[in-house]
Amino acid sequence: MTKANEFRNMTSDEICQKIDILKKDLFRMRTEAKAGRIEKPHMLKVVKKDIARCETVLKEKANAK
Repeated sequence: MTKANEFRNMTSDEICQKIDILKKDLFRMRTEAKAGRIEKPHMLKVVKKDIARCETVLKEKANAK
């Protein structure tokens, strides 16, 4: 889990790349969960929250301009 302050120190492009990576991870975890092979099911929730944090910081940056 990453803190919002860490995302605020990143550029918008870096945050967008991080969102893409997190969404790919979330997709992979969901497919594993459906198959019943996921080892850490709590990570689904953590990844969703990280995506939300990234998107929130992006909106903050957009509104600040």
